[in-house]
Amino acid sequence: MQKTDGMNYAPQGSFQTVCQPGEFVFAAAALDHGHIYGMCNGLREAGGELKWVYDPDPAKVDKFLSTYPGVRAASSLEEILGDAEVKLVAAAAIPSDRGPLGLRVMDSGKDYFTDKAPFTTLEQLEAAKAKVAETGQKYAVYYSERLHVESAIYAGQLIEQGAIGRVHQVIGLGPHRISLSSRPDWFFEKEKFGGILCDIGSHQIEQFLYFTGAKDAKVVHSKVANYNYPQYPNFEDFGDATLVGDNGATGYFRVDWMTPDGLSTWGDGRMTILGSEGYIELRKYVDIAREQTSNHVYLVNKDGEQHFAVSGQVGYPYFGQLILDCLNRTEVAMTQEHAFKAAELCLIAQRDAMIITSAE
Repeated sequence: MQKTDGMNYAPQGSFQTVCQPGEFVFAAAALDHGHIYGMCNGLREAGGELKWVYDPDPAKVDKFLSTYPGVRAASSLEEILGDAEVKLVAAAAIPSDRGPLGLRVMDSGKDYFTDKAPFTTLEQLEAAKAKVAETGQKYAVYYSERLHVESAIYAGQLIEQGAIGRVHQVIGLGPHRISLSSRPDWFFEKEKFGGILCDIGSHQIEQFLYFTGAKDAKVVHSKVANYNYPQYPNFEDFGDATLVGDNGATGYFRVDWMTPDGLSTWGDGRMTILGSEGYIELRKYVDIAREQTSNHVYLVNKDGEQHFAVSGQVGYPYFGQLILDCLNRTEVAMTQEHAFKAAELCLIAQRDAMIITSAE
């Protein structure tokens, strides 16, 4: 697994299949972000059969085929959409293209699984809502910083078990390494990546809703800045926001592209979850200056102080649940309402953000 660059974060777990061979056939398309590998890993480990790949860039396809031997290269997206065996299309397109691609996939009678952020405008979100209602297909979203992080999954299990009582606040820190030389041109064009709160902020908002159990929230305040990259005037390397859930829970998060080169991984992602009877701290990717291992969970409650190192212990249940949801038309992995609400709130936070001008 790539540790230095979050763009290529693609965890691998054990194979715990939920379906019979050939029962859940899926395809990959639009290989613009490295998260497509994590998405495909998760589905394959849960029993999905990866049949096709398509991208207009032959180099991206060749790299993909070297990772997944035996997959067929489609001559066009239409070849995938016309294959009746394919039940789902996984895609990591340029963010501004993700919504329109999802409409095409759902129109073909297939479910859609996109990298986050799923949209760059509220108009795209409304179009997707309408298409889901029209077709009955799923618009699933890869919010990887919870779904593909064992410490975050374990925190959810602790909360469900009542380990810290009712959750009142979530504080999330989502720093990322920019890895400037490896970024494509679209990464710096706001109309294509949507802005920092729309992009990596979507992870944080999804986790706030999930851990607090809120169905909706108000963005009380948000702000963005470009502190370090004047050569890219439309880029944002800092953002934060404060939210209040419909159940009274509060949240604050900060995201940035400022991870220093001396850190052993791509970002020191952390989260503190405060409950009525204790709190949980997650050190997702590293425990700096102590352990370069990932997935550290710290729990403090009436029973005392506990530390859990959960890498390789929890697994990634989302992917198997998603496969079964697609096969059975259920909503166990994540409700459509939740996926769309997280998207809506990150778009609102981005739209209403105060723009900070850095003083020289």
